[in-house]
Amino acid sequence: MKRTVAIVAGGDSSELPVSLKSAQGIYSFIDKSRYDLYIVEIQNKVWRVRLDNGVYAPINRHDFSFEWNGEVITFDFAYITIHGTPGEDGLLQGYFELLGIPYSSCGVLASALTFDKFVCNQYLKGFGMKVAESLMLRKGQSISDVDVVAKIGLPCFIKPNLGGSSFGVSKVTKEEQIQPAILKAFHESSEILIEAFMDGTEITCGCYKTSNKSVVFPITEVVTHNEFFDYDAKYNGQVEEITPARLSDELTKRVQTLTSAIYDIIGCSGIIRVDFIITDKKVINLLEVNTTPGMTPTSFIPQQVRAAGLEIQDVMTDIIENKFQ
Repeated sequence: MKRTVAIVAGGDSSELPVSLKSAQGIYSFIDKSRYDLYIVEIQNKVWRVRLDNGVYAPINRHDFSFEWNGEVITFDFAYITIHGTPGEDGLLQGYFELLGIPYSSCGVLASALTFDKFVCNQYLKGFGMKVAESLMLRKGQSISDVDVVAKIGLPCFIKPNLGGSSFGVSKVTKEEQIQPAILKAFHESSEILIEAFMDGTEITCGCYKTSNKSVVFPITEVVTHNEFFDYDAKYNGQVEEITPARLSDELTKRVQTLTSAIYDIIGCSGIIRVDFIITDKKVINLLEVNTTPGMTPTSFIPQQVRAAGLEIQDVMTDIIENKFQ
């Protein structure tokens, strides 16, 4: 008998369109001979399941079910692909925990930890990870241009602390750009991060583990044609993505070992992607940990799966079936 899977997309942030694209990617990846698939869209208080011919049915949030043609349909599994709140920060994970519905991503604590870039990086710094100098501001707090230059230096990045997809991110090279960049970042998040610029090679590495296997994918090197890896670079093709990355075997092994260690330290589940930048003397610096990475056909993870000689359908099956073992 087929399991019924909800691919949960949408969310309450600027990343909603990206999430919907990931949902379509995941829908195309999962083995339909083994699973009945539905895309569930969540935005604010509107929860609905997408049916055939553009028809939608409301989700009953009491038990995450819906009714169609007089039949109540429940889900055996939720594949979360919301980039941002409530699917990446632990909120939706807590909901599914209460209902006893298995889901694809990290648990409540790991999701909440990795969603807060500043806290996550400071936590991993305690395990010896190299991270950029940074400071965090909450809504209502302020900092002078002089203090930013003294504590962080220029150039620097000013970006939302909670979120992804490069919305609200600015590379600041002059003092007069600092306050406008802070306002821009606060428009996306109630917390912002001011982070020192690191010059080097930007890379990203995916990983997933089940009860009987540990898979670390080939590394992708990111070469952007823009000032930095912004939204247009990520989603509008203004970037060169090289998989596997042009790294030595020794450096590749170090990055993959570090990625696997981060997975275990945080206590991750499902697929994650860890972003790094390699600076002078082959120093591997952590940028951030993504626990619901993009899953469009051209996203990093599908690229890395192909480069590893694996089938994305088999990876999806691993992720789902692992929760039933």
